[in-house]
Amino acid sequence: MLEAYTERWALVTGASSGIGAEFARVLAGNGMHLVLTARREDRLEELAEELRQQHMVQTLIVPADLCDPGAATALIERIDAEQITLELLVNNAGFGYVGDIDGTDVGAMLSMVQLNIGVLTELTYRVLSKMLERGHGAIINVASVAGMQPVAYMPVYSASKAFVLHFSEALWAEARDRGVTVMALCPGTTETEFFDVAGVPGWLKKQRAQTARQVVNEALDGLEKRRGCRVTGFWNYLRSLAPRIATRKMVVTQTMKYFRPRSTEAGDSP
Repeated sequence: MLEAYTERWALVTGASSGIGAEFARVLAGNGMHLVLTARREDRLEELAEELRQQHMVQTLIVPADLCDPGAATALIERIDAEQITLELLVNNAGFGYVGDIDGTDVGAMLSMVQLNIGVLTELTYRVLSKMLERGHGAIINVASVAGMQPVAYMPVYSASKAFVLHFSEALWAEARDRGVTVMALCPGTTETEFFDVAGVPGWLKKQRAQTARQVVNEALDGLEKRRGCRVTGFWNYLRSLAPRIATRKMVVTQTMKYFRPRSTEAGDSP
């Protein structure tokens, strides 16, 4: 798998846990060298040491909060200073939030827009331009099945992932005849820390979920086939078709029963 990427470099954002960490493990297992970035330096150090010992690959860790002004630019400048040529970019960094309007932290929503959209857009363009000059390379932008329809109580997250999906598919169409693949990855519920961070701990206990490794393996299969979009998991794929056949009102109102915060339900305390 991915023979063309062996001994080449990949950048994985949000690499300290979940899907990002699994991308790092699988890519290292295929002989790729890795630039790893996330906020938690201790986790990056542990992961980098694991990959060096198990797979004998080179690693460069760049601890950073990509929401900080100029952080994405500084990341690319550091990679250039190390004379690293990126063959693969995995834009995985991002976060979500589940809650009603009254309880929403506006500042956190603006940070979500900056990370899920702004940082991803900047890194994509800065790396893509160099790939197109060379005539080869690939970018995986992690979207979500939530980006295929509006999701009540997750309006900013679902909208941000809709951007990632449409942005990536449009770039795929432009770049595919120039030797570069841009793919939107659309996982559904996945066994990661996402739901704890988003404010709905315990969500995974009552939902069908894929492992992060399953998501990554399907993503790389889609990349090898040069797909513009890959929805992971058969049931997720079926659900992704619903917005095409139902009314927009029906689609969004149906999402309310999945993510309604307990504090908004009659008889529940906050």
